[in-house]
Amino acid sequence: MKKLIFILSLLLLVTCKNDDDNNNNNINNCNFLQNIGVNRAINLNLPQFSQLQFTSEIVFIPNEGNGGIYVINVGGSFRAYDAFDPNHIPENCSFMSRTGTFVTCGCDDANSYNLFTGFSDGGQLPCALQEYRVTANGNELTISN
Repeated sequence: MKKLIFILSLLLLVTCKNDDDNNNNNINNCNFLQNIGVNRAINLNLPQFSQLQFTSEIVFIPNEGNGGIYVINVGGSFRAYDAFDPNHIPENCSFMSRTGTFVTCGCDDANSYNLFTGFSDGGQLPCALQEYRVTANGNELTISN
């Protein structure tokens, strides 16, 4: 019994993380954006969302998440991302505007991301776009986290 307690104690010590290491550099932990609850259903039959029935088409949904949500049809499935740059403290320049299938923040560094992948377009950045879950049920999509 003593051996079992010793082994379990050892495992506990080995697997515990030091929280101070996780809080020293927010940019590496991608903690700039708030974890705002999202649960939005959209109907692809409605005119404002009907273009999502085609690959590479994108819709912006305002007033959701931190700065709105971009939804893209990636060919047979959908992806949804927060419209604020995850590599900046949220401010006016953190909002990302869209050009084609890319979004770019308005800050001096002009971080750019590919909406097909959620990753940086160009130099490697610590954080990818904040992605939301998309569940398709017929012609209805539910976007949530």
